[in-house]
Amino acid sequence: MKGVTFITDETNKKRYVQFDLREVAKNPEKFEDLMDVIVAESRKTDKKISWTEAKKRLKKSGKL
Repeated sequence: MKGVTFITDETNKKRYVQFDLREVAKNPEKFEDLMDVIVAESRKTDKKISWTEAKKRLKKSGKL
């Protein structure tokens, strides 16, 4: 994707992502979608909770 650079560590593992802000300004939706994917990937090993539990927590925090 134009405007995106992945920075790797010494073992060639992707560690950081760098965005060209001029490209972000041209098409912010594309970068929002990419960030959603990155966040989802980073959370794939998180503990899962049921929708019932999620609603309960959201109600308790006043977000629902």
